Amino acid sequence: MKTKTLIALASVAMLFSCGQNTKESTEKNNPDLENFTSKQMKGVEQISIDVDLDGAVKRLSKAVTYKTISNQDRSDFDKEAFSSYHEFLEESYPEVHKTLKKELHGDPRPFSLLYTWEGKDPTLQPALFYAHMDVVPVPEDSRDQWKVEPFAGTVKDGYIWGRGSLDDKNQVHAILEAAEMKIKEGWQPSRTIYFVFGQDEEVGGAEGAKKVADVLEERGIKRFAYIMDESAPLTPGIFPGIEENTALIGIAQKGFVSLELAIHGIGGHSSMPPEESNIGILAEAITKLEKAQFPYRIHPAVRQQYLYMGPELDAENQPLYAAVAFGKDGEVTDMEQKFIEVMSKNEVTRAMLHTTIATTMFNAGIKDNVLPPSATAVVNFRPMPGDTPEVIMAHIKKAIGDDRITMKDISASTPATNIADASGPGYKMLEKTVRQIWGNDLIVSPFFVVGGSDSKHFQARDFAPDVYTMTAIQLENTEEFKGFHGVNERILVDEYAKSIGFFYQIFDNLESL
Repeated sequence: MKTKTLIALASVAMLFSCGQNTKESTEKNNPDLENFTSKQMKGVEQISIDVDLDGAVKRLSKAVTYKTISNQDRSDFDKEAFSSYHEFLEESYPEVHKTLKKELHGDPRPFSLLYTWEGKDPTLQPALFYAHMDVVPVPEDSRDQWKVEPFAGTVKDGYIWGRGSLDDKNQVHAILEAAEMKIKEGWQPSRTIYFVFGQDEEVGGAEGAKKVADVLEERGIKRFAYIMDESAPLTPGIFPGIEENTALIGIAQKGFVSLELAIHGIGGHSSMPPEESNIGILAEAITKLEKAQFPYRIHPAVRQQYLYMGPELDAENQPLYAAVAFGKDGEVTDMEQKFIEVMSKNEVTRAMLHTTIATTMFNAGIKDNVLPPSATAVVNFRPMPGDTPEVIMAHIKKAIGDDRITMKDISASTPATNIADASGPGYKMLEKTVRQIWGNDLIVSPFFVVGGSDSKHFQARDFAPDVYTMTAIQLENTEEFKGFHGVNERILVDEYAKSIGFFYQIFDNLESL
């Protein structure tokens, strides 16, 4: 997180420069334009839920002090930080821990939490709420830019500050605060509800969320009625072209594949170099690969995004948005091609349109006068549906055309996920809950997540087609979004109360599914 939640959003800004005659030239080619109207839910009554805000703030601020950091080097793992944090959760939410079954999962380190809140009706499909306990490191060279100590859990100026306050311990604790309230009131859900709190979301979730998904699948769950994970928070102006407060609900994620490309040959002394060095051969292969980009296409989730968001955008370009929203998969009209051409010019919006290629690591050599016997590079791909690791490897082989280069999948690869139903009861229930807490004066829309969160380990499976991602916290503006993985991460105290109220209310609303 968290530019991963915003990469799909800047697309509209690139579209404002489209031709002046867009509407006139396309109306007759787009008979659905008259049906391209607002899909925003209207007339939802806003409610207020009383919470123990002082206590909740103290608990979240204390949570920030536990350095549950996910480092890229997985051997650098602070078991004590996670164990102590788990103990703190037990002390903070005694009713939850008396009522719900708690399990530890994860391989090779079992530090992910799975809670089971048994429902009254075992015939109902279960629900699942996901959040992650781990946080990204705070680089030493950024510490002087923080206004507070990043792991002190400082509360001042109306904010809860610190690493994890926004990403993602606020969601962990809002869920538990709401559950504690419900249990004290004697409430029990009709359907079984699971809470999953992962240990390694920031590095892909292979140790934690994936293992929990394996466990739940092995236990015979056929289908979840509803799953929610973190993603973009509510933010004014988060979508270019719309100034209003906006809640973006992720309905699909691209996949994740990291391949190691390598060449293993003969080293030697730099005074007698061969015609081609191993570094040079691999560098040329990477250059060829980066020039052989995957073709562009419009993902069905992008169509859903514009079906909801398009009517709220500028009137002049409505035909363009409608062409995308009502287009058919596997076909590309002239207007859709124009859409692709505009978006492909910007690195931010290109990611929505194809499987991306990113060379992220290059390793070779140990001394300035020694030719290394091998060289390796890591290339990360975010696949569109259908671009499996096998398809990607075939693409690489064809692009490089050099059998000396070997390939190895070094990631816990996940495919592009299923697409959650933006017109189904789960989405509607979520939108209703958002409006009950934050009101009707905001835009709610599905969107395509081109990065990914831990829920991809669920959503890529048959038992979890409908996964919705949203961070249930209100930010003041897009500047506050920079706290994700950045400096001065913080959330407003008053808004945290609404986050707790959101989960309190959504537990009730689940009864309607």
